[in-house]
Amino acid sequence: LHKQQPPLKIAGYAHWKGQVLTAEELNVLYEGIKLNNVNHYDYILTGYTRDTSFLETVVDIVQELKRLNPKLVYVCDPVMGDQGSMYVPENILPVYKDKVVAVADILTPNQFEAELLTGRTISTEKDALDVMELLHQMGPDTVVLTSTDLTSPHGDQFLVALGSQKMVRTDGSKSTQKIRIEMPKVDAVFVGTGDLFTAMLLAWSHHHPNDLKAACEKTVSVLHHVIKRTITYANEMAGPGKRPNPAQLELRMVQSKKDIEDPDIVVEATIL
Repeated sequence: LHKQQPPLKIAGYAHWKGQVLTAEELNVLYEGIKLNNVNHYDYILTGYTRDTSFLETVVDIVQELKRLNPKLVYVCDPVMGDQGSMYVPENILPVYKDKVVAVADILTPNQFEAELLTGRTISTEKDALDVMELLHQMGPDTVVLTSTDLTSPHGDQFLVALGSQKMVRTDGSKSTQKIRIEMPKVDAVFVGTGDLFTAMLLAWSHHHPNDLKAACEKTVSVLHHVIKRTITYANEMAGPGKRPNPAQLELRMVQSKKDIEDPDIVVEATIL
């Protein structure tokens, strides 16, 4: 359903301009937020970064904000690579491994990133469940493997994602909900679907904090509707027999507002 792109194609285009925010600049911005006493947050979400000092600054900020609000939820997409190759510097890995994952509440790696973080290889569904358990032990109560190379029972036209959530019941006992969700593949390269997945998982986890199955079904259904609308539009713009270009494949987010807010559920997760 979605694949993250290497740096040269991270924006989806051959050329892109602009500056990369440094750790020092992030600190200056955060100091301004503190001076104005607006440093009160319920959620933090982070994604792609190539700089170790920036990532370490994020950890410091998250820890400080959690002291102010112990209920704050930190959602981390540890973007490092895909399909067996890294597209961030290798020294990013130990920072994620030793510092970032420990403060995350929700973690959304793909299979390759989960393997990097745990040092384990995923070949079977059991391997994936074991890896998610190891990631739980490193910190986060919720782990979603957003894409895997596992074979779907429905055939190779489906992408398999897996999730695991640790919960404490009202009587104090603990439980774990583990799910598998299968998503139809689309023959096109989209940019931004990984960001959309993590953002939607944050939003729907807010509405379903103790039901990963419901949160993932709504998240994946939003992705389905947005991608379907996008590919339909892109094919119309490209014309018969032509492949759409990156501009035509820009996600139809605004046009999908209703689906984002209240998606028809088109994908059902299986409880494992």
